[in-house]
Amino acid sequence: MSSVRYLTNRRLLLNLSKSVLEHRLPAWLRHPCRLIRSSSRAMTVMPAWVIDKYGNNEVLRFTNNASFPVINYPNEVIVKVFAAGLNPLDVSMRGGYGSSTMAIKRDPMNIMQSGTEFPLILGRDVSGVIMECGLDVKYFKERDEVWGAIPPWKQGSLAEFVVLSANEISHKPKSMSHTEAAAIPCVATTAWSALVNTGGLRKDNCVKKRVLILGGSGGVGTFAIQMLKAWGAHVTVTCSHNAEQFVRDLGADHVVDYTAGPVEEPLRLLEKFDLILDNIGGDTERWALGLLKPWTGAKYVTLVTPFLLNTDRLGIADGMMKTAATVATKAIKHLVKGVHYRWGFFAPSGPALDEIREMVDAGQIRAVVEETFSFSQVPQAFEKVEKGHARGKTVVEVRKGGC
Repeated sequence: MSSVRYLTNRRLLLNLSKSVLEHRLPAWLRHPCRLIRSSSRAMTVMPAWVIDKYGNNEVLRFTNNASFPVINYPNEVIVKVFAAGLNPLDVSMRGGYGSSTMAIKRDPMNIMQSGTEFPLILGRDVSGVIMECGLDVKYFKERDEVWGAIPPWKQGSLAEFVVLSANEISHKPKSMSHTEAAAIPCVATTAWSALVNTGGLRKDNCVKKRVLILGGSGGVGTFAIQMLKAWGAHVTVTCSHNAEQFVRDLGADHVVDYTAGPVEEPLRLLEKFDLILDNIGGDTERWALGLLKPWTGAKYVTLVTPFLLNTDRLGIADGMMKTAATVATKAIKHLVKGVHYRWGFFAPSGPALDEIREMVDAGQIRAVVEETFSFSQVPQAFEKVEKGHARGKTVVEVRKGGC
């Protein structure tokens, strides 16, 4: 009798141990269809395009031995990359733009030596599938299709997997493929940051507002046109003659050809604006603020700022001091004239992408993909972005198909 009891108890203990072990395993390991390969080598390395130093296109290097991303914080997720979007920012970062500021962001205590960011993976846009969630992630689960914009201090999306914070991603629009979805997050969150966070525009206050977009045929401009039109604004755009029909098809109400002569002259003949979004910079600040309605809260928001250039050239402390002095001087100078001068920045935001997803699925915003490249063609994709004058996004398909 005691022997039977012993065998029964032993079997019960074994069953309990097995259930506890299964409970502790990540969901993607418990599931019969494992999307992450489980060999020891595959769990530590992955394919990726990396750079080992800053420079031109020749520094791009493909490797099968890039470090596999790991969850370091409970609010992070690992995403299997299906498509990655390339931006002018990626080309600039390849050459070292912003490296001083990014180094401080990666290592605030300055413990690491210079160059420890290498090998560096570029790519700011991602669309893919969640493979694993941190313990504090509640809004997402394994196998969710998501899209997101990756902060420039993190490893990018030109790899098989990438790790992001859960507040940097959103569920992918159901009406879009991964390739289409990868064309939106970076430009969308940049435009959202400039127009909403800095410019103060919202869905409920945008109707009949007059907005001027300087350089409207680029990535940020094409998204801004669609978002503003969805909110009921009147949108004027400057672009080349060749892009005029393109921006009109996106919803632009009025188009000014900057190749026909000094662009400020025809703009001065128009009714003044409530907000100007400047994607051009340079000489535009000299005359653009005169196009705003004075003493009405009108704002000029430029995305071309010297912040990162200052910190790269002068160092963090001196660069930030010079930057603060510059923006304060300009803000005060224009405030006495009744208009507001502001700088806009790329700011990854999952909540913003939640709202953008709704507009996409409602048919108010569409992806503008200029050209698609395979994962083996990343150098060619960089060359395409570097040439500029694109009417949409360059997208790299890292993996086709579903699970």
